[in-house]
Amino acid sequence: MRGVILYAPGDVRVDERADPKIVEPTDAVIRLSATCVCGSDLWPYRGIEAVDGPSPMGHEYVGIVEEVGGDVRTVEPGQFVIGSFFASDNTCEICKAGYQTSCVHRVPMGALGAQAEYLRVPLADGTLVATPDVPPDDLLPSLLAASDVLGTGWFGALAADVQPGKTVVVVGDGAVGLLAVLAARQLGAERIIAMSRHEARQKLALDFGATAVVTERGDDGVAKIKDLTDGLGAHSVIEAVGTQESMMQAIRSTRPGGHVGYVGVSHDVELPGQELFFSHVHLHGGPAPVRRFLPELIDLIWNRTIDPGKVFDLTLPLDQAAEGYRAMDERRAIKTLLQP
Repeated sequence: MRGVILYAPGDVRVDERADPKIVEPTDAVIRLSATCVCGSDLWPYRGIEAVDGPSPMGHEYVGIVEEVGGDVRTVEPGQFVIGSFFASDNTCEICKAGYQTSCVHRVPMGALGAQAEYLRVPLADGTLVATPDVPPDDLLPSLLAASDVLGTGWFGALAADVQPGKTVVVVGDGAVGLLAVLAARQLGAERIIAMSRHEARQKLALDFGATAVVTERGDDGVAKIKDLTDGLGAHSVIEAVGTQESMMQAIRSTRPGGHVGYVGVSHDVELPGQELFFSHVHLHGGPAPVRRFLPELIDLIWNRTIDPGKVFDLTLPLDQAAEGYRAMDERRAIKTLLQP
């Protein structure tokens, strides 16, 4: 089969890879209907994360079940399924508490490479969720978004304790940040302030439910948020970038007693203990337990209540994956959908 391989920073190729096979009786093999490039894929692409030799890429996926292992009971060949970027058994104590991305048996899907034609999914019963039927083509982008960026934005909103009638700030205008705006609107927030400098992303944020846009960053951005909230800060702030600047901007934009939900993959972030101590800000986040939310998100998409697939503003065949990476790296695209 064809699959995307990262050889070195900036060096993305589509090569022939071995077809995936059932290895464990809990595995499934799916034929991918759509996959995509994630913002987190840009960290190794840019050389910020080390690339240790040729690496398969991709951790977001939807498709048709081709084959299942002998112990798989909840999905079967022919079903259309969605899974998370971590495989999980969904039965361990941590999974039952709703944190499937910290499952004691978790398997990172990125190591298996979902930017391909086929994918082996370990722990299929705990990882994959089937849709009511094979979806129409126009729902594929939204269902694919549920595999990561929608579920991550949703978790960011819940971790930030978004509540009806409250003020929410979203730091970051990538796919996760934009879908955090959508999640905040769906959860009933009264004011949603998107922090963005890019016109196309601002427009999409407003379409998803933002009520205001702030273009300033860092201390200037914090000051603007304070101006908009009577000097207090927001009740809830969602951090969707993962840098030192974005994390501190999020914490400093939050009022005492407020909540920060951080879902940007952190890189070299250090928190000043004394400032955090006196801020009275709650912090919660990490790798989003997407599996927890999949049934609800699939239902919202299937019934066309939400349309998160709008974050895909570039669609390319799998063979042109390198251009999809370049477009996102150069901020010419928010998110690239790849068609195997």
